[in-house]
Amino acid sequence: MQKEITLSKRLTKIASFIDIAEPFADIGSDHAYLPCFLCQKHANTFAVAGEVNEGPFYSATYTVQACGLQDRVDVRLGDGLEVLKENERMQVVIAGMGGSLIRSILEKGKKKLNNVSRVIAQPNIDERDVRIALQEFSFQITEETILEDQGHIYEIIVAEQNKNNKKNSLTDRELFFGPYLLKNKTDIFYKKWKHNYLHHQRILDQMMRANVKNEQKIAQYSQEMQWIKEVLSDEAAADQRRHF
Repeated sequence: MQKEITLSKRLTKIASFIDIAEPFADIGSDHAYLPCFLCQKHANTFAVAGEVNEGPFYSATYTVQACGLQDRVDVRLGDGLEVLKENERMQVVIAGMGGSLIRSILEKGKKKLNNVSRVIAQPNIDERDVRIALQEFSFQITEETILEDQGHIYEIIVAEQNKNNKKNSLTDRELFFGPYLLKNKTDIFYKKWKHNYLHHQRILDQMMRANVKNEQKIAQYSQEMQWIKEVLSDEAAADQRRHF
């Protein structure tokens, strides 16, 4: 009997942004749950599960075999976008790791990005790093979402290849919060930034007490705290309007 894959809320949302008519590569696929899930649901879907370490590579291979999907999920061992073949056109999913690591994967694999039509990134932290990298490598952010799953809050960033090379310059504030998340502030968005405001406050207090002060960092954190205050004041104003 073939194994039936079910996904977490986070991975289900990531799956919803993948165009099943086009092949995709899941970089850092771990157990290859995402590729196997979509290939089980859609008979014509083809996926690559990429892993840099042998342990997860063998775990992914086992899952693919247990699902009977060896002909449609290709498990490949390699570092980041190295798993993509020359001139292989793909969507790319990079999820479940830090934003700085996602940025590094895009940087190391920039030669392969010409054949990447869409990037779906889900950083656990440092989302700004991902937005900066996507902009740098001529990808246009087209969608963003924020969700909570098992006590953790995640942002998902979707970007399309900027075929017209149209300049897409996000402001520092948009890079920090996300351009689409700023336009559609949800309860989860406000929950995240209430928590982050307190986190910023603690770090700023520590920096202010340091014997040698990093004035540049202090200025950055002060500016970001001001942005967060402004965003949280939007929630207070919305609450007030609801009571009238």
